[in-house]
Amino acid sequence: MTYQETLDYLYNQRPAYERQGAGGYKPGLQTSLDLDQLFGHPHRNYRIIHVAGTNGKGSVSHMLAAMLQLSGFRVGLFTSPHFVDFRERIRVNGQMISQDEVVQFVETFLKMGYPGTPSFFEITSTMAFSYFADQHVDFAVIETGLGGRLDSTNIVTPILSVITNVSFDHTEFLGNTLSEIATEKAGIIKPGVPVVIGEADQETRPVFEETAMHVGAPIIFAQDTPEVIEAHHEGGKIIVNSARHGVITCELAGDYQCHNINTALAAERALEQLGVVMKSDVVNSSFHHIHSLTGLIGRWMTVSEEPCRTICDSGHNIAGITSVVDQLKNESYDHLHMVMGFMRDKDLQHILPLLPTDATYYYTHAHTSRAMPGDELRLLAAQFGLMGQSFPDVTAALAAARAAATHRDLIYIGGSMYLLAEFFAHTNL
Repeated sequence: MTYQETLDYLYNQRPAYERQGAGGYKPGLQTSLDLDQLFGHPHRNYRIIHVAGTNGKGSVSHMLAAMLQLSGFRVGLFTSPHFVDFRERIRVNGQMISQDEVVQFVETFLKMGYPGTPSFFEITSTMAFSYFADQHVDFAVIETGLGGRLDSTNIVTPILSVITNVSFDHTEFLGNTLSEIATEKAGIIKPGVPVVIGEADQETRPVFEETAMHVGAPIIFAQDTPEVIEAHHEGGKIIVNSARHGVITCELAGDYQCHNINTALAAERALEQLGVVMKSDVVNSSFHHIHSLTGLIGRWMTVSEEPCRTICDSGHNIAGITSVVDQLKNESYDHLHMVMGFMRDKDLQHILPLLPTDATYYYTHAHTSRAMPGDELRLLAAQFGLMGQSFPDVTAALAAARAAATHRDLIYIGGSMYLLAEFFAHTNL
């Protein structure tokens, strides 16, 4: 098989939520357990940190991987989705798995003659576990896909579990209340394994406490003993005064990253209690160089200064868009241009009213059946006073925004990680 043939097999021959939506979602652990046994239980060969949550789990996963990597460990990192290259999902010390190794894994799997039909995510997570074992990693930071309890990755027994927060997203699978969603996220809490909760409120905290008590897992709420004392923006970065590591400069500039930094540092403190010690200079450097260390992109990221500052962000649900809008209010510009696209299954009736009505909108869509067509989005958004035009793709929408913008304006690109993926695919960063 060629690499492209392998990708075609993964994307087109197996159910994939990211392409199909609900039709490609396959909850349950039996197939993952079968594949794990087929490949000799590879995840048992290294220590794992398992990360779940509605928002921030990708950022926190990358932060933890960077800290461990600079501490001298060999670190695997499994995240989803990818922006441009499938291989972004599976990295060791920041380096993507090679095309040849992707091909070899799929060819090996096909030769085994497994009678079932794994989903895209089931086979991809098994690929990651196997690759990390082959690469002799010391640690693997594993991000869940959807939920936690029935997520394909939940066959692992980590040394530490992390749940960043709970908000409304994927309610068709995870539940219609925060407590129901929290119950699904809490499914990664394992007997005797410490768990760090980044943010919890009066509705979700009892769920985490009850689950942890039931399985005998020590529980740490990051917000109870904050690691982030104060934070401010400076030079396009966030400067954090921390409780244990002094001043930290983080190149992730989104305001919401303060919560993620606090969660990651609480997890680092928990790891220290488990004997995994990371020095302050290492912690500081890991946040300062997180892009180059891990390859993380798409989080409140300045992608251009011409004809004006252009920012993109991966926020795509109510909590994520709320954070984006709050930060946009603190930016300085004459006029705001919003290049937006959403997946059809998002709660747009509650998301669209959050967006500023004094901006000019350029509606478009990613090329996936899950996406709401740009013209349909334009008509829906107009009901909330969000006026603009629709375009066939993000490239055309951005070109129109740039043609209309002056050097003192601001362009924002977002609404969907898949829209950003298509933007990155046609952009030289």
